[in-house]
Amino acid sequence: MNNNRIGIVGIGNTLMRDDGIGVFALQELQRRYRFPERVELIDGGTKGLELLPYLEDKSRLLFIDAVNFGKEPGYIGEIDKDRVAEYFNTKLSVHQIALPDMLGAGRLLGTLTEDIYLIGIQPESIEMGYGLTETLKGHLDRFLDTIVNKLKEWGVDVFSNSL
Repeated sequence: MNNNRIGIVGIGNTLMRDDGIGVFALQELQRRYRFPERVELIDGGTKGLELLPYLEDKSRLLFIDAVNFGKEPGYIGEIDKDRVAEYFNTKLSVHQIALPDMLGAGRLLGTLTEDIYLIGIQPESIEMGYGLTETLKGHLDRFLDTIVNKLKEWGVDVFSNSL
């Protein structure tokens, strides 16, 4: 799997406030930036195993999601491939229940890269309701910067859409 294709996967339920941060951040990335053809932005939403076919041809995966780090709301953490499944196993919300199964199935089948990374942000509220809390809206730019910086570390040219 030396194809150098990267998948950026936004995870979350947009109807549960900050739980939707991965999807909302993905939408902002699409709005604010242009990426090379080898980078695919994938709306993982609340998908679990059905997400696997969209990820199988990637040499590297970057998940973006709300993560319970046990820190203050807005805290941003980065989790490497050896610990990603452990964080998805914390089951912050229902969509994360199937993600460890999906990762396990992909690895078992040998169709999923081992190069998996997660950038997460501590949510303030995952109660029912559409849209981010004011706290996470205030941290969105920093969250996006963290994602873009990780891509640049990986040698991805990211171009701003603002002229």
